[in-house]
Amino acid sequence: MIRVHNLRKVYEGKTAIDDVSFEIQKGEIVGLLGLNGAGKSTILKILGAMLLPTAGSAQVGGHSVEDEPHEVRKLIGYLPDQPPLYDEMPVGSYLEYVAGLKGLDRRTAKSAASAAIERTNLKEVAWSPLGSLSHGYRQRAGIAQAIVHNPKVVILDEPINGLDPLQIVEMRDLINGLRQDHTVILSSHILSEITRTCDRIMIIDRGCVTAQGSERELRDRIQSRQTVSIELAGGDDHGIQNLANQLGHIPGVTNVHTVGRNVTLQTSDENRPTIAKMVVEAGAESGIGLAGLARLDDGLESLFMRLIHAPDHQEIRKPIHKGSAHA
Repeated sequence: MIRVHNLRKVYEGKTAIDDVSFEIQKGEIVGLLGLNGAGKSTILKILGAMLLPTAGSAQVGGHSVEDEPHEVRKLIGYLPDQPPLYDEMPVGSYLEYVAGLKGLDRRTAKSAASAAIERTNLKEVAWSPLGSLSHGYRQRAGIAQAIVHNPKVVILDEPINGLDPLQIVEMRDLINGLRQDHTVILSSHILSEITRTCDRIMIIDRGCVTAQGSERELRDRIQSRQTVSIELAGGDDHGIQNLANQLGHIPGVTNVHTVGRNVTLQTSDENRPTIAKMVVEAGAESGIGLAGLARLDDGLESLFMRLIHAPDHQEIRKPIHKGSAHA
């Protein structure tokens, strides 16, 4: 459905995105995750035919954003980070107006507006002025205008920005409901929400796609090393420090730290049996026992920071598709 190849955009000599390539399959919900200024909105604006690339190509439904922008706009619904709402207009009238702009005749526009109101749970404010709505309802109205003409692709730029916890849950359900009829691409800086909403995540850092895949795939790729916590029993400080020093000589083990009777270190998956064996055998000589050994979960925040601050992106930049990236 969406194909992007070597996309580049330069603003007044400053490169906003560079060498961006990816594909999105029909029916996928894909999230762009990155810090402010990483290039997420630039990518979405190009896909929405609102901005021309400096180099590279982008296609939506087989149509080029450069050569066929009008055809692309027919296929997409777009919600920018600031919803394009006319505050003096009632919700229903506004949606009918947008549907008309999208080429629907008056009768069809009216039924399309009603359907969009139903899908976004706006019935209780359907005839309230947009300017009187809460932030959550305004975001819903923004999504309603994006889907009123039943586009094949829905582009959402920070749709959950500024929502309270209840509104975030409601917005998550709304976005998940779009997958039945639309391909969805959205951006966010809220890590936990984008992993709950999206089938696939693309990490955007300094204008580049540094990694992409499901949360599990990203973890497996970046965590070729892991943090291991070892809980010891018995022994004294001197014996524990000697044991920690021995652990540091195991090939692949780094960053060994001791705090009381707890030792943490970084290693690879296959080293854990070796670590456990050494603790049992070497510790026995100084009266130290193995009370526990566990792999620590670095969490989404740590994973994200490791992805965007990796010194060499080439190791993690290859896309993970598993058959999910064909248009």
